[in-house]
Amino acid sequence: MQSAQTTFANLRKDFPILQRIVRDNKTLVYLDNASTTQKPNQVIDAITDYYRNHNANIHRAVYALAEEATELYESTRDKIANFIHISNREEIIFVRGTTEAINLVAYAWGRNHIQKDDIIVTTEYEHHSNIVPWQLLTQEKGAKLVYIGMDDNGELILDDLDKYLATGKVKLVTFSLMSNVLGTITDAEKIISKCKEHGVLTLVDGAQAVPHMPVNIEKLGCDFFAFSGHKMLGPTGIGVLWVRKSVLETMNPFHGGGDMIREVHKYETTWNDLPYKFEAGTPNIADVIGLGTAIDYLTKLGMENIREHEIELTKYAIEKLSQVKGLTIYGTKDISKRGGVISFNFSDVHPHDVAQIIDEEGIAVRSGHHCAQVLMERLNVAATSRASFYIYNTKEEVDSLITALTKVARIFKL
Repeated sequence: MQSAQTTFANLRKDFPILQRIVRDNKTLVYLDNASTTQKPNQVIDAITDYYRNHNANIHRAVYALAEEATELYESTRDKIANFIHISNREEIIFVRGTTEAINLVAYAWGRNHIQKDDIIVTTEYEHHSNIVPWQLLTQEKGAKLVYIGMDDNGELILDDLDKYLATGKVKLVTFSLMSNVLGTITDAEKIISKCKEHGVLTLVDGAQAVPHMPVNIEKLGCDFFAFSGHKMLGPTGIGVLWVRKSVLETMNPFHGGGDMIREVHKYETTWNDLPYKFEAGTPNIADVIGLGTAIDYLTKLGMENIREHEIELTKYAIEKLSQVKGLTIYGTKDISKRGGVISFNFSDVHPHDVAQIIDEEGIAVRSGHHCAQVLMERLNVAATSRASFYIYNTKEEVDSLITALTKVARIFKL
């Protein structure tokens, strides 16, 4: 019986960029998938096909091209509903990405519902996109932003949440389903259950989770959920915000302009139906279609299979990395509680130096604070190196990473 890792290795032919030769005649080893994923021919072809054969604006005309473009665009909304397991397509809003989705919630929901002395709760391992909008909102409203702490294994201390909820002042708890630095998978159902007991709304940043594991929003029971297309084989500049309809109906528009209106008069405007009330202007049609094709690709593979592949690959990588002299790995060692993201450091070697040296071997990893400086402060480091995996990565690529890191250790005499 073939392992998931062996089976997924056969997908590499679909990704033209993985055939690239970089640096000194080295074959590209791409391990920066937490930042963005590579695109298969199917997605590239879908975008090209739209521009070659169906290019027209949507929702606004009855000629053939416009009807075709509209059908292709709206079919992605249906695919998303099936993919994340929701029953009402009207709750799906297309945005530019997770960052815009969270800002939309902070603006269109937060400015109507957050008042002086209210509390918004987030976590120490959030991406800046799930911190900065809440800093801006709480500063504007005289409210308070507080953090759920993290233990030394990279897991949240939920006693902190209980303490905040007990005040009766919490209006929103917002957290990532998977850390983009540690790979920690948050116990979302437990957090959401606690919040429901206190009538508190929840927002889940699913940017790192949706591409890598099955997600069932109806089962989770949250009120807001956001993710980005480019981290799941889709194009950049397209993302999804899902909002529970009962909450969405209380929100004002985020942008004003075409397609979010029903009627405009000199001094009065009425809004379009959901979800179009929140999709002003000409949308990113081609990339929505590309996202739909990416979802088709992932659905065919099966999200359970993708998760199995990454568990196998991450376990192998952690075992190998643990043998590299002088290397510190951050986050839980429990593979069932983490995704395919591994952050690490050599003592007394800056992550940028590490990244530059292994780039000479054709290996792409991310170095820096990963838009998670609050977490870096908690870890008491300025930055880390980060290797992150996806469906096309292999154990052989992990071996190449280990060889390159051994070279780093040798150069710095560790």
